Amino acid sequence: MRLGLRLFFAFFLINGLAAFFVLRVFMVEIKPSVRKVTEDTLVEAAYALAALAGTDMASGALQHGSDSRFAQQLAGYTQKPVQAWIWDTRKSRLDMRITVTDRQGMVLFDSTGKDLGADYSRWRDVYRTLRGEYGARTTRDVPEDEASSVMYVSAPILVDGQIAGVLTVSKPSRSVQRIVDSAERKIARGGLLFVLLSAGVGCAVTWWFVLHVRRLRSYAQQVQGPTLNEAASTAATAPVAVPQMPGELGELAQAMDNMRKRLEGRDYIEGYVRALTHELKSPVAAIRGAGELLQEDLPAQDRELFAQQVLDQCERLQNLVDQLLQLSRLEQRQQLHAARCSLQQCARQAMDQIASTAQQRGIGLELEGPDSTGPWEQGLVVLAISNLLQNALDFAPPQSAIHVLLGLQTITVADQGPGVAASLLPRLGERFFTTPRPDGRRSGTGLGLSIVLRIMHLHGGSMHVRNTHPGLSVTLDFSRMDGERH
Repeated sequence: MRLGLRLFFAFFLINGLAAFFVLRVFMVEIKPSVRKVTEDTLVEAAYALAALAGTDMASGALQHGSDSRFAQQLAGYTQKPVQAWIWDTRKSRLDMRITVTDRQGMVLFDSTGKDLGADYSRWRDVYRTLRGEYGARTTRDVPEDEASSVMYVSAPILVDGQIAGVLTVSKPSRSVQRIVDSAERKIARGGLLFVLLSAGVGCAVTWWFVLHVRRLRSYAQQVQGPTLNEAASTAATAPVAVPQMPGELGELAQAMDNMRKRLEGRDYIEGYVRALTHELKSPVAAIRGAGELLQEDLPAQDRELFAQQVLDQCERLQNLVDQLLQLSRLEQRQQLHAARCSLQQCARQAMDQIASTAQQRGIGLELEGPDSTGPWEQGLVVLAISNLLQNALDFAPPQSAIHVLLGLQTITVADQGPGVAASLLPRLGERFFTTPRPDGRRSGTGLGLSIVLRIMHLHGGSMHVRNTHPGLSVTLDFSRMDGERH
């Protein structure tokens, strides 16, 4: 299961359980709470009516039933019309019943007129009240139907400080059931709304968290490749920005970036040490062999040959060190010192640097095409073109020409040499990777195109290499850089 679904289900489960238990508590407490309020109201009503009935009980008027003043005042009150809105519940009838019993528990008055003369002495409410205790009970009119429950509350009728009778008020549960049902419906609706809001919040929180985790994952995937081989591609990729995120996720992203930089630095050093060691083995071995032979008594011709070999290998080592330092400085740079410059002017400067060498080898240099300008660093552009020209000069056959073609934000260097095998084209630009020269020598350092790629990477441009049969064509495209970096 995906992380987002796990987080959502966990969030929804926790909130669902919390909502269930809270709603359960509310649902369970509604009925008891309503009954407590109802009983409290009935207690006050019973004691108030008992005080009013005390005068008629003392005079004996209640013994004659309807002739008492108390009975006349309450006669038919339940039939009186009433229209009352209690919050959102409508009340259209009075359903409280009032009964009065004497000291023996015999009914002297009944507001409904049903049980006059009945014996109530064994009912719990009357029985306990006659003994000076609190009397109350709940009885079902229909034993199997809870909705038929009636709550009874009794109060003593005092005459000269003695209990002379009992006044009982009763109220059926169905009269308050509408209030209970209304409250339960409101709580149920509120609970459903709470669950839906929780689900919405859960979705939002999960989406926010997963979005940032995916950004972290995408960042990790983009930087997980080997950094030393960034030049293996003919199109340099832009550096991956650290995702900006709040709180601990932002700290995690920054920690990942710091870890990436440390790993890149270690990979950079290890790769350089391995490659440099491999490149140094051949010239060092050649110098050592020549040195050992020079210690012997050799003919002048052989001594001159081995001495020249030492000089050649030293020059190769010097070129290797110089280009390594140059590439290292470029890789440490993060931005350009850009100013608007001309590709044509840069190309002419680069051609002037190799003009004498090209003339000695009988190779012509030709510059064609319209000029382009852009916000580039002129020195680096000249360096890139010079490396391409030097590379073309190594492969161009005598009495041939190297063509430098200018285009819209592009420059192409093409020679008429043997080209490069199609399988090796993707490797052009790797550090220390070289191909044999036409004369069979391996004089290059394998860093020239790496330097070109780094320069294009800094400019936000790209390098494209293709065989032209005969020859090799290398195009530098600065178009993506123009107008974007300053």
